Amino acid sequence: MSRFPSSTARSASTIPISTSPEKYYEDPTLKFTNTQDLFQKIDSVSGDFLIVTDVSPSSFAQIEEERSIRGRRFRWRRYHAEPQILIVAIPTGVHESLHQTLYLQYHSQLCRSGMEKTWATKGSATFPASHAWGDSAEGDSAGGPKPQRRGNDWPSLVIEAGDSESLNQLRTDMRWWFAVSDHEVKIVILAKLDRRQSKIILEKWEEATTKRAAALQPVLKQDIAIIRDEATNPISYNVTNGPLILEFGLLFLREPGPQDSDFIISISDLQEYAEDVWTHV
Repeated sequence: MSRFPSSTARSASTIPISTSPEKYYEDPTLKFTNTQDLFQKIDSVSGDFLIVTDVSPSSFAQIEEERSIRGRRFRWRRYHAEPQILIVAIPTGVHESLHQTLYLQYHSQLCRSGMEKTWATKGSATFPASHAWGDSAEGDSAGGPKPQRRGNDWPSLVIEAGDSESLNQLRTDMRWWFAVSDHEVKIVILAKLDRRQSKIILEKWEEATTKRAAALQPVLKQDIAIIRDEATNPISYNVTNGPLILEFGLLFLREPGPQDSDFIISISDLQEYAEDVWTHV
């Protein structure tokens, strides 16, 4: 049991989330014509998120090959083969700090506990969907226990970040990870920067049965806000609903032993995290 109470859990059924990419990717930025135009568009985008339509499976294979040849660092947030939609995550400084700094705080605790050799960081590895539709995804930060689960390489923890990407779009990403991994992913953390309100939103999602549904459903376990206060000197960061708790059993897929415990990203850790993110804004 954790020593800290989590926020009141909310089922995904109370929050508008769709598995259909068309619902939340409503404003296509680019209609695919050729790889050269696509790469030029990616270079000119000011945010961290680009939607590309009319990407057939053969075009997607061509884009992947060209990305490899050119050594480009942008990631495929998601490729939906059936509606032919490609969502590109662009690794801006803000985007990378939103997920990497948070993941490194967790990983530093792994190292301090001597458990780093039992954990595999998967970074932005490509994870294909188990169905035959041809969908695939590359997470921002991800990892799972060693040895890997027999027959698959799905992470138990995924962190997805968004600057220009909306929170609703991130929630669609979250649902994708749970569904296509056949529930092998256990925790999805969404890190959303809200520039207008000067805050970072952290949502921790897990799966559970609910009163409304016997099948596993995404449930919002923690909803943390880190608000930047520029009226103070020095600038301060106020955390609500923290700390962030990562349950040992969900991360390592086993019951904790006598020396094992949950991983706690403390209030001060979250404040340091927010300060690092804002250095890139």
